[in-house]
Amino acid sequence: MRSNFAFLRQKMIAYSELTRLNRPIGILLLLWPTYWALWVAGAGQPQWAIFIIFTFGVVVMRSAGCVINDYADRKVDGFVTRTQHRPLITGAVKPKEALVVFFGLLLVAFVLVMQLNGFTIALSLVAVFLAVTYPLGKRWHQLPQLQLGLAFGWGIPMVFAAQTDSVPLVAWILFAANLLWTIAYDTLYAMADRADDLKIGVKSTAILFGRFDLLIVSLLYAAALACLGALGWVSHYPAGYYLVLTLAGVLAVFIVRGAITRTPSVCMQAFKRNNGFGALIMLALIVAQCSNLF
Repeated sequence: MRSNFAFLRQKMIAYSELTRLNRPIGILLLLWPTYWALWVAGAGQPQWAIFIIFTFGVVVMRSAGCVINDYADRKVDGFVTRTQHRPLITGAVKPKEALVVFFGLLLVAFVLVMQLNGFTIALSLVAVFLAVTYPLGKRWHQLPQLQLGLAFGWGIPMVFAAQTDSVPLVAWILFAANLLWTIAYDTLYAMADRADDLKIGVKSTAILFGRFDLLIVSLLYAAALACLGALGWVSHYPAGYYLVLTLAGVLAVFIVRGAITRTPSVCMQAFKRNNGFGALIMLALIVAQCSNLF
């Protein structure tokens, strides 16, 4: 009995690592833009059913993306310091098991999206395509972070489709802001692996940008904030919105400066601080909508 319990416990830990449920930062970075969209599309009062479906959907699809990423990288992760202990490398999870988990998660996501309208279901097909093909992007081209940004941001038009049965201009402005932000923070993430990625031939914006990496990351943050400023202008948001955006800009400066030494540990820490950036944008939108209510 004890041996069976120990085996089950080890498997649960391995599946948690495979799906990254043990590292929720990725879920948070995907949830923030989803919640931005829910708040804007719902004019500060999103439908609770849609909120719950998208919250679970984010967790499920992010987990599925991690599984298929590890499956695609199972022959190279052992050569990267940060990923050499992943369950597919250590043998804690077999490749066939990973595929079963992946398709199981897709099935759960399918059940969730079927609760929404036809427009959202149609858009979800794009989300699946982006999630499945992202792991191959780092082998095909120099901009896998752009591909990740498209995948991470596609929930935004889906939210608007579910909430309003349309995808208006503000949705695409929000999508552009999130795309730029995602490229910025995932470049910081890729900078932590740059030395190993160069050895094994994996492509990334960290490699593409080279010694201009932090300059370009700074410009990406600035462009993301400019898009958010445009969202405020189009939506006639009050001054409080821009005040909180300014705080987000200050945090962005702090994030970039924190990675100035470019060592893997500081790059990873800078990446994680983006949770605060996403939270500040959410706060800005809450301030804007609450001000409009009064």
